[in-house]
Amino acid sequence: MERHQEMTPEYGMDASMTNGTATNTVRAQTRLGMLDIDPSKELFFPRGLMGFEDFHRFTLLKIRGEAPFLILQSLEDPKLGLLVGDPYAFLPEYRIRIGDAEQKLLQAADPASLAVLVTVSIPHGQPENTSLSLSGPIVINHEARIGLQILQADVNPPRVYLHLTRRRDTEQADRPSAPEQKKDERS
Repeated sequence: MERHQEMTPEYGMDASMTNGTATNTVRAQTRLGMLDIDPSKELFFPRGLMGFEDFHRFTLLKIRGEAPFLILQSLEDPKLGLLVGDPYAFLPEYRIRIGDAEQKLLQAADPASLAVLVTVSIPHGQPENTSLSLSGPIVINHEARIGLQILQADVNPPRVYLHLTRRRDTEQADRPSAPEQKKDERS
């Protein structure tokens, strides 16, 4: 079976070898520069993301090994990359609601198998004011490679500040301290 791929300067196919087997990678311009992306890591967002509804193809990129955050990078626009993180690393009690329609769209038989990420804001020059936005979590079924951003209208507070501290050694990632506010446990 012949495989057809769209070829553009920002998004082209390239073949490489892994353990003696030819594998295809996608060459994509990202916020981290030009990278080779494994097509099996591509995520499809049928609804896009809030404010970016016309963009559907994304991938998750590691910033560096020890960093607690990732970039949710558009494969359609190299300038569109959102900083995201695992909310449970900072707020173990964080809960979201996934409706039946969303669960069906995510093709998830078990909601516990889904990954949850939230967007992260780090004001320029003020890492101590890093915050997590809890009102629009991004839910991903890695097996089906489908993602959705699901609005949570009743999240209180909608944003938490992590109060990261600056380190003298700038080569190491900042480590979070306890969040300023915690969401009340809800069932």
